[in-house]
Amino acid sequence: MNNRNSKLNNRNYYLSDIALPEAEDIFFGECYILDVIKSPLSESLTLTESLGRVTADPVWASTSSPAYDSSAMDGVAVRSEDTIGASETNPLKLIIGSNAVWVDTGDPMPDNFNAVVMIENVIEENETSILITDPVAPLQHVRPLGEDIVATELILPERHTITPPDMAACAAAGLSQISVIGKPKVAIITTGDELVPLGTNVKSGDIIDSNSVLLKGLIAQWGGEPSTLGPIDDDYTKIINCVKSALDRFDIIIINAGSSAGRDDHTARVIAELGRVLVHGVAIRPGHPVVLGIAGNKPIVGLPGYPVSTALTAEIFIKPLITTSAGNGHQLIENQIPAIITRKVNSQMGEDEFLRVKLGKVGNKTVATPLQRGAGVIMSLVRSDGFVKIPRFSEGLDYGSQIMVNLNKTQQSIEDTIVCIGSHDMALDLISSRLKRIAPHITFASSHVGSLAGIRAIQNSEAHMAGSHLLDPDTGIYNMSYIERYLDHVPMKLVRLVGRIQGLIIPKGNPKNVTTLTDLVRPDVNFVNRQRGSGTRVLLDSQLKELNIPNENINGYHREEFSHLSVAATVQGGNADAGLGIMSAAKALDLDFIPVMDEHYDLIIPDEYYQSTLLQPMISLINSPDFRESVDALGGYDTQDMGKIIAEFNY
Repeated sequence: MNNRNSKLNNRNYYLSDIALPEAEDIFFGECYILDVIKSPLSESLTLTESLGRVTADPVWASTSSPAYDSSAMDGVAVRSEDTIGASETNPLKLIIGSNAVWVDTGDPMPDNFNAVVMIENVIEENETSILITDPVAPLQHVRPLGEDIVATELILPERHTITPPDMAACAAAGLSQISVIGKPKVAIITTGDELVPLGTNVKSGDIIDSNSVLLKGLIAQWGGEPSTLGPIDDDYTKIINCVKSALDRFDIIIINAGSSAGRDDHTARVIAELGRVLVHGVAIRPGHPVVLGIAGNKPIVGLPGYPVSTALTAEIFIKPLITTSAGNGHQLIENQIPAIITRKVNSQMGEDEFLRVKLGKVGNKTVATPLQRGAGVIMSLVRSDGFVKIPRFSEGLDYGSQIMVNLNKTQQSIEDTIVCIGSHDMALDLISSRLKRIAPHITFASSHVGSLAGIRAIQNSEAHMAGSHLLDPDTGIYNMSYIERYLDHVPMKLVRLVGRIQGLIIPKGNPKNVTTLTDLVRPDVNFVNRQRGSGTRVLLDSQLKELNIPNENINGYHREEFSHLSVAATVQGGNADAGLGIMSAAKALDLDFIPVMDEHYDLIIPDEYYQSTLLQPMISLINSPDFRESVDALGGYDTQDMGKIIAEFNY
């Protein structure tokens, strides 16, 4: 039997799939009965240098995360066009090495392959051929370069107290040191062939071991003394030997990654070999494949490998162990507040979902904006003010419904948050950082959902301001007609932030020789677009109409990204030959740029907030010469009228 088939036959499967309350009762009940939670001697340990410290300067990402296109599933890499027509009743045959390549979660995507068929939809005929029972779309089950973090993106503003999610995000960007004092000794064993330690020069196929940084911070925050043993390869013998050693020296054992049912997932087998598996598989999202057990009369927990899953399952199953051992003085106070959800959220039936949200106080109500939901998106932890639990038998949350948010920030910090919803611009990142210098208590929170969505947020009293660059094709004037159409009941001001250059972002050296928008219809050119409702999308549609170019003639017209940096990252990663965006985004990722036209990017601010003490520091900031110089340095901007009131609307 070849090695591949041997690994398939040794695959692990979930031992259980039970509700969260039942899993907690089984695990913690067994821990208490066996008295496996003991208070070790108190001592201090400096783990790194920054936990609880305040940043002196803004922290910018030095590398994108992921740093390469990677498989999001175990399965086979394919070309999506080769899978058309596949079904359970009509499986398609593919040849290994020709139009199919075996991949595991986290593997780099092979050249010229653009999608992954999950292992569940693959039937092995023999060593050279397979059958697939499900078609896949381009980039399905693929994590593209920069999906989570884009190089040069703002990670943390200056004058910011560092939290564990902050540290994990900095680690993923190649920047992190933390300092902790703990009590119970906790072993963190990170596993994965693709993991490399901090400080490693990342190459294709490498993933920085940011989860160990995240877990160290959480454990220290809860009163534990964490130690990292790893990263360790996905090798059963190496992992079990490491766990055996850890059981002699630590009070709680964590194995991170390898908890699922893939061919290289060994956590459940290791725990079963050394002790007892109490639970394998809990009905929660994210974090479903968690493993809970006892070994050597000590708790041993297998946490899923994606960072958001890691954080959530650690919160549920590790935190109570540590806080109980450390005593009530180290318990963190749980705090809930009511809020209004600003978008409809669909959720899968049968699992409790924990949704991260960004909060702000707008008028008399607290609004909650859902953050990106991917289990691998570290920045959702950094940007999160709390989470809402969506019950397992609910289909989701309706727009405008009241929810209860579990806070990880203070109530006062929520009231001191400026909520900006609308179009993306890199100047907003600078505002977020520089504002901390002149008003440390104020947080600037921007949500990049497009200009029209920003106007709707103002219309529904869900934001203090909206960033917009909507062109009226009939008049050639930006934003004013849209304000008159949608916001004819609210006195407000239209404030110029920047003039900027929109154009085609293309790879360095322009290998496809793209020169104008008309080149987008060429069959060899792949395009990446902004989302429907964004000002950039409106601008593109206007230009295509003038050129009499049907959008269906453009390869990639319906492929959407939600920021200029994400468009640039898609081009940088080789998944598109061109995208429409701003010059500063192209410059940030060292890409070429072809100007198309100048435009105006403005802030729409209701009068009641423009005059408020909350927004006045920001208004002063954008009118300062120093800030204008910083924006000019990004490239592609005209700041001559920055801060100027372009129009006032009085109703």
